[in-house]
Amino acid sequence: MVRPSVNTSIHQFQIHNGATFVKVDKVDIMKDNSPALLFHDDGGGMDPDGIRKCMSLGYSSKKSNTTIGQYGNGFKTSTMRLGADAIVFTRAIHGGTATQSVGLLSYTFLRMTGQDDVIVPMIDFDISGHWAEPIINGSQDDWSSNLKTILEWSPFASKEDLLIQFEDIGRHGTKVIIFNLWLNDEGIYELNFDDDDEDIRLRDEANQGGLRKLRKSVAELQSHISYCIRYSLRAYISILYLKRFTNFNIILRGKPVKQRCIADDLKYSKVVIYKPQIPIAKEVSVHTTIGFIKEAPALGVCGFNVYHKNRLIMPFWKVTGDGSSRGLGVVGVLEANFLEPVHDKQGFERSSAFIRLETRLKQMVMEYWRSCCHLVGHNPPGIHNLQKDRANSQASIRPAANIQNKMAKEQNDGLPKGSNEALNTTQDSDVSGKSFVDRICEENIELFMRCEEHAKNEIELQELVDSLEKELKEAKRKHAQLLLAVEAKRKQKNVN
Repeated sequence: MVRPSVNTSIHQFQIHNGATFVKVDKVDIMKDNSPALLFHDDGGGMDPDGIRKCMSLGYSSKKSNTTIGQYGNGFKTSTMRLGADAIVFTRAIHGGTATQSVGLLSYTFLRMTGQDDVIVPMIDFDISGHWAEPIINGSQDDWSSNLKTILEWSPFASKEDLLIQFEDIGRHGTKVIIFNLWLNDEGIYELNFDDDDEDIRLRDEANQGGLRKLRKSVAELQSHISYCIRYSLRAYISILYLKRFTNFNIILRGKPVKQRCIADDLKYSKVVIYKPQIPIAKEVSVHTTIGFIKEAPALGVCGFNVYHKNRLIMPFWKVTGDGSSRGLGVVGVLEANFLEPVHDKQGFERSSAFIRLETRLKQMVMEYWRSCCHLVGHNPPGIHNLQKDRANSQASIRPAANIQNKMAKEQNDGLPKGSNEALNTTQDSDVSGKSFVDRICEENIELFMRCEEHAKNEIELQELVDSLEKELKEAKRKHAQLLLAVEAKRKQKNVN
């Protein structure tokens, strides 16, 4: 898919190394005229040691709380998801030494040669002088063997062709070419480069319903950003980062991607502050912008766009149940840095903090819907039942009015003075149904809130139980240690 692979690759090549741009484009392989993906940035690049760490499995030097990509497999998994092979060209200046390196990560090479281990051939050059001087780490034969493997299994047939690839990198930067792109079940490339010259699309998702005439409502839904991100790389990149860049551009097929902030497009928006209960010293406040999409109530798009350290993790996450009209058109945006993303950055670990956030977002939707749904033409909660009850009541009152009055008169004979007035008032309230329906609606909302509160308390109690069990275990351990110490002293005393 475009979403969990191409954008992950983008994140590997930019920003944190001082890049001002990353280019994503289609290139044609000269050997067989097949399409390939190109990623090119002007960041700090990688020295020989850096490219080996990048292209080895499981290594990562990112330990900062402000970055993602701490597992060390993002580059490998994202490139191999797009195609079978990837070749990396990189230049860097470290410690006064300018170097350039080439590395090949090729599934085709490993499979066709029957390798038992993952072999990643690499060659390095010192370019501090007037020409590229090979850097020999092992032996000359090893260097030459790596060069031969790269030339045999990459799109480039000669050493000169490899060196030409560095010409547009400049003094520092990185270029990655992913080739032998994957095919779908029909034998066609998964990535579609033809439908839009300024975009890269996921073929199977983009073609859903494309051959038949769509109803207007369906067409409008499929043109919304919440649907376009399923197949369009340009659409997804536009909301990939929460904060707008001031000195960085993502250039897709020659045209910069315009960043889009979902929160800016909402109408009747408000900011709700949520303070998660997490075991850290500093108090955390999460500001959630919530409102209606511009197309409400025509489109029922809803959900929360949840970011982590500026990067979109869960787009249009629907927290309300299916089949309910409540919450339709309500969209929110928040940054949840207190949660831990899962390995592929397409979700969060289902921790107690995540469950509490989900519960709070449900409450947030219901509270916003109850107070603002009328602004876009929806009836407030309970109004439909109230109107229905009123209509039924009025229909039944007219033909039975005389009978009711007669029965009321017979039943009230002999009652104390003033009782009739009180009884009539009670009957009017019951017949209209107004106070009864309103009370039921309020009770339903109150019960929902109490249910959510009980779920929250259950989580907190479970955490308390876990904590007490740990303390009990530690106390038992200390108790055992004390018994051993007492026994040792007793034996020592008996010896003396």
